[in-house]
Amino acid sequence: MMLAALHLAWRYVARHRLQTLLLAGALALVITLPLCLRVVVQATEATMRERAVSTPQLVGARGSALDLMLTALYFKRQPLPPVAMKHLHELREANLGSAIPLDVRFHAQESPIVGTEIEYFGLRSLRIANGKMITRLGDCVLGARTALRRGLKPGDAIFSSQEQVFDMAGIYPLKMRITGVLTPNGTPDDDAVFVDLKTAWLIQGLAHGHEDVSTTRDTVLKTETDNLVANASVRMFNEVTDKNLDGFHFHGDTSAYELSAILVVPKDPKSEALLAGRFLKGTNAVQLIRPREEYDALMSTLFQVQTLAFSVLGLTLIAAAAISALVFALSFRMRRREFKTLGDVGVSPLALSLTKLFEITLVGAGGLALALIITLFVQWNASTWVQLLLK
Repeated sequence: MMLAALHLAWRYVARHRLQTLLLAGALALVITLPLCLRVVVQATEATMRERAVSTPQLVGARGSALDLMLTALYFKRQPLPPVAMKHLHELREANLGSAIPLDVRFHAQESPIVGTEIEYFGLRSLRIANGKMITRLGDCVLGARTALRRGLKPGDAIFSSQEQVFDMAGIYPLKMRITGVLTPNGTPDDDAVFVDLKTAWLIQGLAHGHEDVSTTRDTVLKTETDNLVANASVRMFNEVTDKNLDGFHFHGDTSAYELSAILVVPKDPKSEALLAGRFLKGTNAVQLIRPREEYDALMSTLFQVQTLAFSVLGLTLIAAAAISALVFALSFRMRRREFKTLGDVGVSPLALSLTKLFEITLVGAGGLALALIITLFVQWNASTWVQLLLK
């Protein structure tokens, strides 16, 4: 009897494929939403946690700790006040650990330009996959995804983006020579363009290079003691080459130059505690944060949002189940003559009830199968999507 009921249910489901797919698809989507949400949250948590845990401490201008973390770890430009170079010198003079500067204020189209020093690559376990490391002013190395996306290789060039359409200071995009491409590591480093600090300051306009005024007398306005005053026709360089490298010079006191943040790697737990104590005073212009603690605070907030989302999706699932029950009830009501005919030919009432139950079971199983397929697909691609979202 059960086999006969299952056969009748299967024949009806196979005959009305569109109706079955619609019902199964609706159930699958409602079931998939909370599952996929959980998968994406877990992937985001894993990606962000690894980045935060590998960075013991961050120093930046006093303000939003979350903005500082997003800027230094994920290269997201935030409304964050800069920190002066003198604070980097003070950290190094304290000799309590390594201090690595970061300048994340400029872009090369969609890729963040990260000004830093060679120690950063060791901290992030970044190696050169092709080419060589930065050798002079105006050089850069590309993250793996940036190089792949744009089809760039060592020997090519990439331009910095002009940050303002109307730049009255005359700061032009800098043409940077690509010396190498880094190995991929599945982090925001893959989407960055790395330069040294001096190149970042050159992009900012704190340095410039121009043709030798002494050899182009038509550009000279007047001659002073040990100084030539030139007019605006002097040609400024927007690219650093071996020939014009000596023509670039910086202005002002470099200790007053600005950074976005400073990565700090203490020597030991005692040094970490001493560093934290140095920045406890509220009068300090800078602050020290532990990215792991800020990450945990962020995750606790996201967990509350996630719980609320699950509650809403749970109500949606109940509503979808109620609508599906209504659809089946209406369908069975419209098929009363069909069931009466089956009863007239000898099908027992129990077999008819089993037929209805099997129909519901087959549609529900189809919905669960579709939900599983969608969830597995999302799980398979979650890490890639999260990296794109954090880009």
